[in-house]
Amino acid sequence: MSASPFAAERLLFKPTPSTADAISIIFAFPNEYSVGITSLGYQVVWSTLATRGDVQVSRLFTDAQEPLPSDPELLGFSLSWELDYVNVLNLLESLQIPIRAVSREDAHPLVFGGGPVLTANPEPFADFFDVILLGDGELLLGEFIEAYQAVRTYDRATQLQHLAQVPGIYIPSLYEVTYNGADGWIQAISPLHSGVPTQIAKQTYRGNTLSASTVVTEKAAWENIFMVEVVRSCPEMCRFCLASYLTLPFRVASLEESLIPAIARGLKVTDRLGLLGASITQHPEFETLLDYLNHPDYDHVRISFSSVRTNTVTAKLAQTLVKHDSRSVTIAVESGSERVRQIVNKKLTNDEIIQAAINAKAGGLSSLKLYGMAGLPGEEMIDLEQTAEMMKTIKKAAPGLRLTFGCSTFVPKAHTPFQWCGVNRQAEKRLQFLQKKLRSQGIDFRPESYNWSVIQALLSRGDRRLSYLLELTRHYGDSLGSYRRAFKELRGTLPPMEQYVHENWQLDQMLPWSHLQGPLPQATLQKHWAIAAEQFNEVSTVKELLKTAL
Repeated sequence: MSASPFAAERLLFKPTPSTADAISIIFAFPNEYSVGITSLGYQVVWSTLATRGDVQVSRLFTDAQEPLPSDPELLGFSLSWELDYVNVLNLLESLQIPIRAVSREDAHPLVFGGGPVLTANPEPFADFFDVILLGDGELLLGEFIEAYQAVRTYDRATQLQHLAQVPGIYIPSLYEVTYNGADGWIQAISPLHSGVPTQIAKQTYRGNTLSASTVVTEKAAWENIFMVEVVRSCPEMCRFCLASYLTLPFRVASLEESLIPAIARGLKVTDRLGLLGASITQHPEFETLLDYLNHPDYDHVRISFSSVRTNTVTAKLAQTLVKHDSRSVTIAVESGSERVRQIVNKKLTNDEIIQAAINAKAGGLSSLKLYGMAGLPGEEMIDLEQTAEMMKTIKKAAPGLRLTFGCSTFVPKAHTPFQWCGVNRQAEKRLQFLQKKLRSQGIDFRPESYNWSVIQALLSRGDRRLSYLLELTRHYGDSLGSYRRAFKELRGTLPPMEQYVHENWQLDQMLPWSHLQGPLPQATLQKHWAIAAEQFNEVSTVKELLKTAL
């Protein structure tokens, strides 16, 4: 029998002993321990609970668990990946808890959930949760526990009514969704009682002390890594980007009060450091942070960066990475077409991308990874040809630098300007086109599965009726064919798959998440969408002019 993974943990916080009447909580991550313990969000919520004397928290993963209470009052899930919903349902069943909230009784724990998947669009999963926390745990967790304490001895219905009054706490069962026919679109989303708010606003933490690892372990997917959040959100606001739009405004960790103390604390227990954030090189004191990390005391430390903004890849950055045992850097370029980058609001030129490659090589890096997308709104075949040309130019400009081009299919995300856009039906062929063009040039092309993108889009834009579909597909498997089979079986009870995935939606139609308020109002997202749409017809106009000239 293998040893418990918990034995290898080195804690960077001191748990508080629980009082005799502490709330018993199971806090679960619906995946294996190595994956869950690598989630910074999961670590921070768990440690926050563990430092409260009025709480007794036990952790649960699909392959490991701490001793669990026999009658937990609360059961929480941190959901970071859409398809982990299968494990949520499996864990509920293993604990003998009904998977649907409507079937639970007073004796069952309240099942709550949070994390990026549920904050973006919880509706496909809403029927499985009693409580959903929308937004940042720094604000929500304490409010949730305090509100629950106040009604701890009451019946379930009273508890839910009370929790619904807390900003950012969403109680799905207190809202009714009506449709234009069983397989028609959403007509209205309304609270069932007058005391329930019509809109639930995502809660945003605005402090300058951001998250850092609370545990380091060799059993993590990134072995022995200490993670520190450098920035939160991204100021660039690419119009497809959930990481930017959903988490606005852009916040930076204070260098003196947050970042440096956290790094110093972490490097006492490990020599591996991960700097996290959607755009870490846009921290206003990033150069000072590099100078700090380049101190001789840290020469032995291995440093990993998340993706960095292309025009911040300097020779100094590359040299720092090489010095600290990294051989590559990752940049997101989206497309080699200037026009497509204008559509998505990617403020980059091809010259800047090429210069980043030159700087990477000059600084001693051996590899450059670029990320792009196929099937972006307004994209034409000529834009993909320009992407292939750009990669060829980069290869000539930085000979010997190993180039990788990772490419996904555009997937619409809630609370972004492109939430109204469907997945391009030609995207799979476009990925194949890029593969043919780039691999012939000796460029490592890594496409993400088109079928997975279709499933992701379904879950990103789905409504509550999908819960019945999700129950079926977990028994059929996680292939696209399983989802199509389930749609066929449920025909007449929900719209066809194409309506969720491929169709462009009207700007004025009711969205599954219309009652959930993100950082920006719908009117602002519509304006951003309109700015993008102005670029769409440019290629078509040029083609017509060429035809006329001929």
